[in-house]
Amino acid sequence: MRYYRHNFAFLKMPQEMNLNHKALIDLLQKAYSAEKAAAFAYQGHAGSVKDKTEKIAIKQIELDEWNHRKEVLEIMQKYNIPVSQYYEFRFYITGKIISCSCYIIGWFMPFFFAGRLESGNVCEYFRMMQYFHELGIIEHNQILYEMGIKEKEHEIYFLGKIKNKKMLPIFEKLFSWGSSKSFNDVDLDKKYPIESSALYCKKAVKVP
Repeated sequence: MRYYRHNFAFLKMPQEMNLNHKALIDLLQKAYSAEKAAAFAYQGHAGSVKDKTEKIAIKQIELDEWNHRKEVLEIMQKYNIPVSQYYEFRFYITGKIISCSCYIIGWFMPFFFAGRLESGNVCEYFRMMQYFHELGIIEHNQILYEMGIKEKEHEIYFLGKIKNKKMLPIFEKLFSWGSSKSFNDVDLDKKYPIESSALYCKKAVKVP
């Protein structure tokens, strides 16, 4: 009996995992809070448009952002990364302001700036993948890939709504995004497989 009792001393609980990568931690915290700002913005955007099809599409994009927030939080919790109260407050205010502004700035600008925002968000998730790879971690490839591709789908949706509008060339020149400019190098028609997707955004344009 003593032999078996002593053997139980060798059973250990799994150790908590922590990341030694400041840039990755900050990017996860920022993405988590920014997804809430985006979701708030799409609430106002959906409420401001009259077309029922547009309302449904934008509402689905809002739900995608809430789901991304949930997925990012699960990754953060795995590595004991706390939620940044600073980012939470900052992006809460940002999201609410954008949400309200959708009702007063017309139809074109909410679609344009939503597309521009999504264009920059794409690389956040592929950059996270690259940072994890620096630490030898590949288990998050699938979910990060899916979130990055989903953000690209959002970008393409918004661009498709405004690509034939006369104001687009003017805004594209002013804000560096539009039919011929993007903040990422993802091509949905020629997607990399997941195992090669960390190649995305290696030379992507930084969002100002």
